[in-house]
Amino acid sequence: MKIGAVALAALMILGGCGPAGKGGGPADQFAGLDGEILKWRGEIIARDPLCRSKVEGQTCVDFEVACKAQRTVTPADQAKGVTGRVVAAISWNGFDDKFKQAQRGAKSAEFAKSASGWTRTDHAPVSMSTCADL
Repeated sequence: MKIGAVALAALMILGGCGPAGKGGGPADQFAGLDGEILKWRGEIIARDPLCRSKVEGQTCVDFEVACKAQRTVTPADQAKGVTGRVVAAISWNGFDDKFKQAQRGAKSAEFAKSASGWTRTDHAPVSMSTCADL
């Protein structure tokens, strides 16, 4: 399944959480994050009930990265090798088989970067416009 134009545009617009930079600059701390968000999207398609409809023509569409926001890396994080934290929210349109209707889905996740790459954990819902905790 191809990523929708809206989601691709959102990834491109929100591609960096910091200012652009040359090698070793601030933007490098977020290198690889967009790829991790695309993997997360793939997992949503594979596992979320709104994406598993058996009704013909009812698939998950219109994925949109609503927000991405850098979070503070604490001394405790640094001691564990974490070099960056970002919270992101994604939304999509799916189909609820139980109620036989289209429905909007949304999830939030926190991404942490270390020398081994990015890891993702579920995060409580956030404001879809700012990624601030609710």
